[in-house]
Amino acid sequence: MSNSITKSAKTVQAAVELALSELGLTQDKVKIEVLEEGSRGLFGLGLGSKDAVVRVTPSLDLESRAREFLNDVFFGMGLKVDIDITTSEKLMKIDLSGDNMGIIIGKRGDTLDALEHLTSLCVNRGDGEYVKVILDTENYREKRHATLIKLANNLARSVVKTHRKVTLEPMSSNERRIIHSTLQANPDIDTYSVGEEPNRRIVIALKKK
Repeated sequence: MSNSITKSAKTVQAAVELALSELGLTQDKVKIEVLEEGSRGLFGLGLGSKDAVVRVTPSLDLESRAREFLNDVFFGMGLKVDIDITTSEKLMKIDLSGDNMGIIIGKRGDTLDALEHLTSLCVNRGDGEYVKVILDTENYREKRHATLIKLANNLARSVVKTHRKVTLEPMSSNERRIIHSTLQANPDIDTYSVGEEPNRRIVIALKKK
C-alpha cells in the first residue's frame, strides 16, 4: 500500500483519477507528483501531443504507519499478532494479542520496551507533532506496575527493619521511575540509582537523619 504508482492520461486530473481508482483512495490520502504536464499538440489539433504523467503515493497516517511497521516485525518473527490501535490527541495506545505473547514481552518486558521505542521512532519521524506511543499486551504494563509498587513497599519495610540497604536488579528507566515515585513520600527511605545503562539499578536505603 505504501508503493507509488505512475499513470498517464490526456490531463493531469485524469491521470490522478486513474491512480486514485486503482489505489482505492481519495485525493486527501495521497501525495501527487506531476512528472509531465502534458500538451495538446500543435494548434490544439493533437499533432505531437503528450499525455500528462503523474506519480501518486499513499500517505500513511500515524496509525497505518505503526501498524505497517509492527506487521513487518511480526512477520519477520514468524508471529501472528492482532493489533488494536487507539489514538487520542497526542497519545497512541497499541494493544497486541495472539499466541506466544511471552516472546513479545521478553525478560522483564525488555522486548516490549524495545518494540515500543522502535514503534515510537517510526511514528514520530519529524513530520508532525510528537505522539506518545504505549505498547502493551495481556495488560502487562498494569500488572508490572502493580508488581513494582508492591516490591518497592516490601523492600522499604525490610530496609527499615534491618537497617541494611537493598540494591535491586537492573531495570529500565520507566520501571526505576515507578520505584522512585512509590517511595518518594516515605519519610524513612531514600532511593537512588547506580551504574550505567543497561545495568542501571536502584538502591533503597535508610534516610540519613
